[in-house]
This record gives sequence, C-alpha cells and structure tokens, in this order.
Amino acid sequence: MNHYQYRTQGTCSQLIDLELDGDKVHNVVFTGGCPGNLKAIPILVEGMSVDELESKLRGVRCGYKDTSCADQLARAVRLAYEKEQKRA
Repeated sequence: MNHYQYRTQGTCSQLIDLELDGDKVHNVVFTGGCPGNLKAIPILVEGMSVDELESKLRGVRCGYKDTSCADQLARAVRLAYEKEQKRA
C-alpha cells in the first residue's frame, strides 16, 4: 500500500492523506474542514475503487464553490492512481 498526500484547493479542509492498494482506496484522513462530514466520507469510501469513488464524488459542489471536500478527494485519488500507474 502506498501513501499519498494531496493539498486541497478551494475548500475548508487543507490536506487529504490516503493510501492506495492497487485501485482500492484506504485510510482517508482530512485535515481541517467540517468534522462530521469529513469523518463520514472516509468511512463511506473505504475499500472503494478509484473509478467508483470518482464517479460518485467528482463534481460535487459545496454551496457557491466550484468544488467540495468530496470533489477534492476524487481528484486526489485519481492523481494518486496515475502516479501508481507510472511506477508500475
């Protein structure tokens, strides 16, 4: 399993830590942001594939913002997965 860290843009959370095991997402941790939502999201996405997570969360907006913590997570897992593929 490889660890990745992603600096968010345009959200209250500042950082997302996650691990990938192939295309499966594990151990998501948000730094900053709304505690309730950011504790729930990692539980819901644990073990999800990159494609499934991205299809469900990519494009989710927070209020008037063009992004959200969920959308940032979708971006983070896609970037991490692309890095994984380059390593292989």
